[in-house]
Amino acid sequence: MGLTDYRNKHTEKEKARASDLMALLPDDSRGAVLDIGAGDGWLSLMLAERFDKVTVLDLKKPSIEHPRIQCVKGDATKLDFGKDEFDLVFCVEVIEHIPSKQLIKACSELERVAKKYILIGVPFRQDIRVGRTKCSTCGKRNPPWGHVNSFDEHRLKQLFSLCDAQEISFVGEEKECTNALSEFLMDFAGNPYGAYDQEELCIHCGAKLKEPPQRNILQKIATKLAFYIKNIQQPFHRPHSIWIHILFEKRKA
Repeated sequence: MGLTDYRNKHTEKEKARASDLMALLPDDSRGAVLDIGAGDGWLSLMLAERFDKVTVLDLKKPSIEHPRIQCVKGDATKLDFGKDEFDLVFCVEVIEHIPSKQLIKACSELERVAKKYILIGVPFRQDIRVGRTKCSTCGKRNPPWGHVNSFDEHRLKQLFSLCDAQEISFVGEEKECTNALSEFLMDFAGNPYGAYDQEELCIHCGAKLKEPPQRNILQKIATKLAFYIKNIQQPFHRPHSIWIHILFEKRKA
């Protein structure tokens, strides 16, 4: 499922997420902003209404037409920009995709190129066991949508240790979660209900994820048991926010 299709399917949630992010922008928003992981530029165009210059960066060079937008190809773990080059670094729905071994480096790079502010948006306490897939090429399991990290407020503050959290907001609500036994049973069943419509490729071999083959009788039984056990626990789990957004302000050296 592409970004446009996803937004069309989840219009109200996506509008709420975008509205909250724009509301968190500093009052003195002008100057230059770096938008990391810009994708199709949906949020980049909103930033262009507030900033004089918007540099949009992704692993593949974005294609966004706007007089104040410059598109570049780049990697968050190794940014080709100078220290304090941007008044704001805007990084939304990105760091949950970065492998743990590179995560600290990426956050350090964001702090290095930010002159004053960093605005971070990520899924909040996401249970990345839910919706995971099995690659038909390499046989390894993948978290949903390539989300290899899960975050809460404390972990984000640790990652951006050179900054202070100025504003924190939470958007949306869900109860999606699983447990170790349901996880084991779903793995045995071949993860038949994973997020196979995602654009993200297998994080292990880079192959496109495909729907799994027909399950045998034991796998079908395991699937039903997994759902049954998961549903038993649902009433005992409190709803939590879907996203967390934090505006960080970089401390003066």
